[in-house]
Amino acid sequence: MMGVVAGIGVLLPFPFYYWLWTCPQEWVNLCGRGRDPCKVMALVSHFLKLLQLLSLFSVSSLSWPPPLYFWPLFIAGQFLNFRVYQLLGEAGTYYGVRFGKNIPWVSEFPFGYIKDPQYVGSMMSLIACLSWVPFQYILLWVLGYLFMVRIESKEDPATRAKAL
Repeated sequence: MMGVVAGIGVLLPFPFYYWLWTCPQEWVNLCGRGRDPCKVMALVSHFLKLLQLLSLFSVSSLSWPPPLYFWPLFIAGQFLNFRVYQLLGEAGTYYGVRFGKNIPWVSEFPFGYIKDPQYVGSMMSLIACLSWVPFQYILLWVLGYLFMVRIESKEDPATRAKAL
């Protein structure tokens, strides 16, 4: 039973991200005037990420030291995540373009070199944890990211929200 709950916890954020990507105007309207939809999304996303991590910890067996492959994968993955956030900021990372914000085009590394660098970095970090976390949970999380890569690759500018 705990494994099923952990699996649901790992997948929890992806329906939320899917809804925001496909129905951005509903989210902007729900947030209302005076509330930044990117900031609200970031807060909800951080809470969902905490639930994901707690789900992983519930099925993990931590041991020290980690295998040698852990460090390069985890550090490179986190570097990509932090670099994307550094370049795009909160609005660029949390669907600002979908919520009617003007996000400047970025071509600095890792953009232009790695397709979907934040998702690649996240997947690298997850794969680094394979010695601690059962494969099926890492696979579920990676499949969630691959699903979102596919959804986000079909962005239709006509479906973007209008800022309130």
